[in-house]
Amino acid sequence: MIEIEEVHPLTRPVLICAFEGWNDAAGAATGVIDHLIDVWGAQLIAAVDPDDFYDFQVNRPMVATTDEGMRRITWPSTQLFVARPPGSHRDVVLLRGIEPNMRWRQFCAELLAAADELEVELVVTLGALLAETPHTRPIPVTGTATELDLDDRLKLEPSTYEGPTGIVGVLQDACSRVDLPAVSFWAAVPHYLPQPPCPKGTLALLTQVEDVLELSVPLGDLPEETRAWERGVAELAEEDEDVAEYVRSLEESKDTAELPEASGEAIAREFERYLKRRENPGDTGGAG
Repeated sequence: MIEIEEVHPLTRPVLICAFEGWNDAAGAATGVIDHLIDVWGAQLIAAVDPDDFYDFQVNRPMVATTDEGMRRITWPSTQLFVARPPGSHRDVVLLRGIEPNMRWRQFCAELLAAADELEVELVVTLGALLAETPHTRPIPVTGTATELDLDDRLKLEPSTYEGPTGIVGVLQDACSRVDLPAVSFWAAVPHYLPQPPCPKGTLALLTQVEDVLELSVPLGDLPEETRAWERGVAELAEEDEDVAEYVRSLEESKDTAELPEASGEAIAREFERYLKRRENPGDTGGAG
């Protein structure tokens, strides 16, 4: 069982999860959790005992020197944090982990037991996959929910994926089996840019989190990091005509496929977000 530090009762908490590994192309999903921990000053309240779930020859412990000059080992694990977003009507539990190497069902059972102890009302899982997405276009995000009203409220673009799944898919299935509402968002990041970070993918997922929580999240440096990332990739493409030609073919394919889908609904949602940020200018600022 996960031992949770004493925290005062949470208000209608939402659990937001992301895991390193197969579910986290270019670090886009865990980048969201890292950002939220930072901007909300989240408090660490629990960690999963790694001995039952990780192969330490695959996910090796890390050794480092502390500020006091002592050598310390950090073991791979999954951690839970609590945040109280300013202006929100509910609290948030943040889970940042590494996809376990074994005993996935037991792992999910322990996470759900912790969620139950914290009286979590909704689970949001985040993932990222490599896809034929040009870096010059918006990052597509698909979603699935365990309840139809969530599909309707969030206007999810349903995923049609069938095939192998990771801990994100297993955890969402475990939620449905205990009637805990859950929604999963996946960002499709450019497959020719697999190395982290991918701030554009993180920003796309963060937008979905805002819709779920119905509040604006401080973006900090993410918009500028996204612009710098796009400039860097553009410079690389300019130096390699084969890459540039490939990106152009992806752009043409994407634009042709999405031409009929410039829906008024999508434009309206973006305009709503713009207005919210105008009303709350601090939301576009830094982590402080």
